Amino acid sequence: MLRYFDRTSVIVKDLVLIGGGHSHAIVLKMFGLKPLPSVRLTLISDVVHAPYSGMLPGHVAGFYDYDECHIDLRSLAEFAGCQILVDRAIAIDFNKNLVICQTIPPINFDVLSVDIGSTPATLSVPGAAEYAIPAKPVPEFLANWNQLIAEQQNQPEKPVRIAIVGGGAGGVELALNMQSRFAKEEGRRKKEEGRRKKEDGLEIHLFHSGAELMPGHNYRVRHRLKEILITRGIKVHLMEKVRAIENQEMIEIASNAQCPMPNAQCPMPNAQIYCKSGLNMECDRIFWVTQASAAHWIGESGLAIDSNGFMQVNHYLQSASHPNVFGAGDIATMINHPRPKAGVFAVRQGKPLFENLQHFLLAQPLKPFVPQEKYLGLIGTGNKRAIASRGTWMWESALLWYWKDWIDRQFMQQFSNLPKTNNTK
Repeated sequence: MLRYFDRTSVIVKDLVLIGGGHSHAIVLKMFGLKPLPSVRLTLISDVVHAPYSGMLPGHVAGFYDYDECHIDLRSLAEFAGCQILVDRAIAIDFNKNLVICQTIPPINFDVLSVDIGSTPATLSVPGAAEYAIPAKPVPEFLANWNQLIAEQQNQPEKPVRIAIVGGGAGGVELALNMQSRFAKEEGRRKKEEGRRKKEDGLEIHLFHSGAELMPGHNYRVRHRLKEILITRGIKVHLMEKVRAIENQEMIEIASNAQCPMPNAQCPMPNAQIYCKSGLNMECDRIFWVTQASAAHWIGESGLAIDSNGFMQVNHYLQSASHPNVFGAGDIATMINHPRPKAGVFAVRQGKPLFENLQHFLLAQPLKPFVPQEKYLGLIGTGNKRAIASRGTWMWESALLWYWKDWIDRQFMQQFSNLPKTNNTK
């Protein structure tokens, strides 16, 4: 919808960004540096601190604090002269050009950009949506992880059994960084209390339905990471397809004094994991890191989607069905250039997305974007070492972790200490 202001007779167009993903963070930064006076920016995000995927495993391991691995969307939006609305988009009404949100009134738009990421697919497994903890959305995952750490700190002698479902790079990296964090906590207590380390206090079980971990990587990487997992005491269950998850009966707590976390949320009930092979296991937490899935409202709103429900975009990052809609990050699939759902592609899409949004708003020709075919995968092993993977090549070194750390910090630095602007929209 076009809006006219009597005093200036300037035609203002509404650009609405849905989601605070990596691409949109870059778009906001670039709009702050190169604003369009005739465009009103609005960001709809269900979080005000957007997690950076590259540093989250290190955060789980305790190498980064919360602020170091989260982008402050409020300050970024202020820099861009952008209105930020903290809510979750649930639909798009293309007849009226409205974004429908969970709690606030509908938002008008002329041009739309979607960067909401993805979530692990859980609905096909009974009980998974109710009792497993998906790796995304990240805030819910971190809340559960921090609660588990707090429980372990309050009851250090209590055995802990964790299940991770999904043997891709995300599941493997999560297992290694979780093990590292628990070992770090145990080492700290050992030093403080002068006691011997308890060897059987933690069990991590990694379930994968395939015959090989990390199918997207070469044999050397798969073999080496499996070797590291086993050496670190992580039990790997291959060819194990989870068929159901059920919760165990909650232990009744007679009074708050019996709760190991006074004045806080008491531990979640244990859950039972059932595999098709007949393997059953009771776990304190089950983390779900399976194949990515898309929000259902994308397709239900009428946007063109692929067979997995992800928004289809062309080489301009423009919707295949709606020219005034753009998309980037995990939620978008480039029709002619499909790529894995990885943060590296969302980061690379930020600048071309910004340029094409500006060109579209100014009625200028759009610029094609072709993502790289191969990329360097850096997998942290939780001990300040990393494995680099590209094609058939592999390299493992502590130097790689410090290089990755430098790259990640450089990326995050661009969203801090933002320059002063005269953006007064």
